[in-house]
Amino acid sequence: MRKTIKEIAEWLNIDAGEYESTYVTGVSIDTRTIKEGDLFIPFRGETTNGHKFVSQAFEKGASCSLWLKDEPNPPKGVPILFVEDCENALQLMAQKYRAELQSKFIGVTGSNGKTSTKDILASLLSPFYKVQKTIGNFNNELGLPITILSLDEDTEIAVLELGMSSFGEIEFLSKLAKPHYAVITNIGEAHMQDLGSREGIAKAKFEIIQGLDSEGILFYDGDEPLLKALVEAENHLKSKSFGFHTKNHLSIQEIEMTEKGSRFVVNGELEGEFSIPILGKHQVKNSLSAMLVAKSLGLSEAEIRQGLEQVSLTDMRMQPLLLNGILFINDAYNAAPTSMKAAIEFVKSTSMRKDKWLILGDMLELGEDEQHFHEQMAEHIDDSINRICLFGPRMKWLYDKLVSKYNDRIMYTENQHEEIVHYIKKHASEESLILLKGSRGMKLEKILEEFK
Repeated sequence: MRKTIKEIAEWLNIDAGEYESTYVTGVSIDTRTIKEGDLFIPFRGETTNGHKFVSQAFEKGASCSLWLKDEPNPPKGVPILFVEDCENALQLMAQKYRAELQSKFIGVTGSNGKTSTKDILASLLSPFYKVQKTIGNFNNELGLPITILSLDEDTEIAVLELGMSSFGEIEFLSKLAKPHYAVITNIGEAHMQDLGSREGIAKAKFEIIQGLDSEGILFYDGDEPLLKALVEAENHLKSKSFGFHTKNHLSIQEIEMTEKGSRFVVNGELEGEFSIPILGKHQVKNSLSAMLVAKSLGLSEAEIRQGLEQVSLTDMRMQPLLLNGILFINDAYNAAPTSMKAAIEFVKSTSMRKDKWLILGDMLELGEDEQHFHEQMAEHIDDSINRICLFGPRMKWLYDKLVSKYNDRIMYTENQHEEIVHYIKKHASEESLILLKGSRGMKLEKILEEFK
């Protein structure tokens, strides 16, 4: 983005002041990461007031700052734009900039796999287009506008992750992003405490069609009956399904895991063998939506195959790490029942190492059924798993289910990463494959620090 303060003031319908010809080349809400030329946005909350950092923002190179009209003592001699509400101003700027861009926009949501699918899409398309994507978890009512405003004016494809915790949020984000293509990866149990049921989660994710271009296409998990019913109720919606069922527009027929990643065979709108340098059956399924989007954009089968072979994911998502001879699979960015089952299934099915371990941390935000969801994991753990380490107060429920079967091959700690480190050092070997999976708040990646 390269806009004068005058142009931004016109977007916001406010006075530009005496610095109207000064250029803004980005936006920032954090002086720790601010870049030269950024417009600083000082949010005011219950515990902090960003206006205290405006002077620091200018010292670090900010070209302009917003300032709330009811906030006293604005700085003198620097470009300031006075607004009624900083959040509304940020969102309005993103809306105006989005309207100017000629990029193709892809919106991605779902209970699990949003970030992986975003990464797969961006990697697959990057050899053929100028692609930008959501960085980190900038996927909410503040993060999405910042992401849009960070797009280069000549970006050809924008891959945007849309996150939520309650009804109405995906609709708002979709109407802001106005995607040409929308992806719903799956429906799981995350945010059950806010949305009440899987049906509620499905309806909340399905809000992504509210901002979808009139000629746009929804790509969705066709193995999920809740999504199929919602799609069938929308007579004029263009859609394509993906999954394991052969009735999908693109289906998986065969999967093989190797030390180089996943090899798989598909049928439907694409045919034949493909591969990705990523582990996990669920990641193969995530790849299907990216393949369908790429085909709709006009890529050939050969180009899709080429793009998939160079895919890479954000850290802590089925990330293999060879440390002290032990093969760790770091999938500890987040967890919900659906993604935890998928990760466990990967460990059970892989032949990469003989000694298979699970290190599982609490799954958070599951509402009143959280005990059931944790205990249910016992149904997916069988004799192919050699050792289990459980971490967090909620995982005590699973420990109680498994301890009589595993005896001295299972351990539990409520909050001590060090106890698990000690257990690994005592029992693991170069034959061990160890999965780390838990919600973000459990910080299981701390366990790895002792082995690096």
